[in-house]
Amino acid sequence: MTHTATEAPPAERRRRAGGGGRRWGLLGCGVALVPPAALLVVRLTGLDAGTPLAMPMVFFPWTTVIGVLVLLLMAAVPALRSRWALAGAAALVIAHAVLLAPRFLPDGPQVPERAVELRVATLNTDGGAADAQAVVRLVRTERIDVLAVQQMPPGGVEALDRAGLGALLPHQELHPEYDSSVYSRLPIGEAGTTRADTAWPQTVAEVAVGGRSVRFVAVHTYYPLGSPERWTRDMAALTSLARRAGPDTVFLGDFNASLDHTPMRDLLSAGLTDTHAELGHGWAPTWPVGRALLPAVVQLDHVLHGPGLAGVSVGERTVPGTDHRAVVAVLALLPEKDGERSRSS
Repeated sequence: MTHTATEAPPAERRRRAGGGGRRWGLLGCGVALVPPAALLVVRLTGLDAGTPLAMPMVFFPWTTVIGVLVLLLMAAVPALRSRWALAGAAALVIAHAVLLAPRFLPDGPQVPERAVELRVATLNTDGGAADAQAVVRLVRTERIDVLAVQQMPPGGVEALDRAGLGALLPHQELHPEYDSSVYSRLPIGEAGTTRADTAWPQTVAEVAVGGRSVRFVAVHTYYPLGSPERWTRDMAALTSLARRAGPDTVFLGDFNASLDHTPMRDLLSAGLTDTHAELGHGWAPTWPVGRALLPAVVQLDHVLHGPGLAGVSVGERTVPGTDHRAVVAVLALLPEKDGERSRSS
């Protein structure tokens, strides 16, 4: 006598298929949430300092977007509405939002009317590949007072000179033999390079404006991909410089760091303010540019200032030839009674 297996009714087959689809769907959501969860742990513990984890940390804001999309998907698809999964995804998104929100909320001090303003810019020239004529147009159009350039070799300095930059910014502290230089429309006082423990000296120049002397540090650190330990030491050296600096100080350049990196947050805690975050422009990718299919995805270039100044405006400008966007900022000098007095050196 033969026995035939009883075939499951259609409704039962659909239920089983639905259960399998639900499991696979939730598994896919869980896998998608691994990067935001992992980077959240790194962000909270500071594990990026001096380790290869510094590289993926630049994508922290992007993983926040992933978390939001997964949460919306789980809420919209009935089969994925697991109470525990939704709660976990929501907690992850909220944690990211708490960390990111301050940089999107303007919090700078009130700038008095008729405050003296400085128009500054920074540009990594990519080894002098930036179009010299475009740099001069940027300086002229934006009426730049102080320009910091990084990765500027002697040939790049000569190209800018031929393009007429000297007529606009005649006061110069040039150190192409190291890396960075400072150009100024205003007279430069004390200037030179730092002796800090950085991969190469950073160029420093004091500019007289409004009866005050504003100290500029043209920054270019080592890059984490080459050596996260060397990059961390560079950032620590800058933090030490910032702690000894007075309130009228501007650090600007290519920090090879985002606001989510622990060494950058340490630098800011030394008394500096990121102009983008101060004005609520907390996600302004500046690298890489000039690639056909790849947009700028990370913010490596910053204008940081001491408590004697306040941000008025900030933005990015594309300069042909280089893989970094220029950052242009307007800073106002606060009355001395509102600014922090000079710290002990």
